[in-house]
Amino acid sequence: MTNQPFFTRHGDGFMPTAVANGPWSPESLHGRVVIGLLAFVIEERHGSDEFVPARLTVDMFRLPSITTPIEVTTKLVRDGMRIKMIEAEFVSGGTSMARASCQLLRRTENAPGNVWSPPNWNVPAPSDIPKPTDPRLGMNGKWETRPIVGHMGSLGERRLWMSEVRELVAGVKMTPFVHVATGADFASPFANAGDQGLGYINSDVTIYLHRLPVTNWIGFEVVNHHATDGIAIGECWLYDEKGPIGTSTVAALAQRKPMTNPPPP
Repeated sequence: MTNQPFFTRHGDGFMPTAVANGPWSPESLHGRVVIGLLAFVIEERHGSDEFVPARLTVDMFRLPSITTPIEVTTKLVRDGMRIKMIEAEFVSGGTSMARASCQLLRRTENAPGNVWSPPNWNVPAPSDIPKPTDPRLGMNGKWETRPIVGHMGSLGERRLWMSEVRELVAGVKMTPFVHVATGADFASPFANAGDQGLGYINSDVTIYLHRLPVTNWIGFEVVNHHATDGIAIGECWLYDEKGPIGTSTVAALAQRKPMTNPPPP
């Protein structure tokens, strides 16, 4: 791994690196790394192979500084045979900036019988799509994409593949859960950007997973955007190269100063 990671260990906490900054301010963290770090700590302290992190909700109510050390605390709320509940808090400079709750469900067999579900999307594999040449794609190296149809702000269908290119925490390989959690924040700009730019900033992300991804490429398909009185909901279905894995849904607020030139996906 030659690319700079988003965080380094700092005592019992973490220190952001320069590449962890977000699109709204160069001095604040990107929402994706806040979500990713909460998922990382929850899994590191409470995860196990017998359980799937079926739901992760992250509430983001302040923009953490990129120059301030971070502490993540966790609390085991329920440690049952079939269900575990974890709460986590993201603290920067002694101030709470975000909170997460994660529900882990024990693996078992599917219920008997057949249940209707939407068909798998029929799209080219990432390896069959030419690598984009625009250096702005993926916010200049924060991630890598293979656009399928549409783009951020286009009116119509939007689909793309995304893959991480950096470690979240230096020296630690991204697990499938951390991989999908770090990318899930992309549902907000992908679903909520319009023909006049990105005018919404998301205040949360909720990921539902019926299984963890088994490939490094995560597919995003916009399936919903609605807004009333400056409050928007955006939703993407998530895939890996084997098929559907879950959803990413966000709530967002209209910004007074929209991002008129959002980076392309």
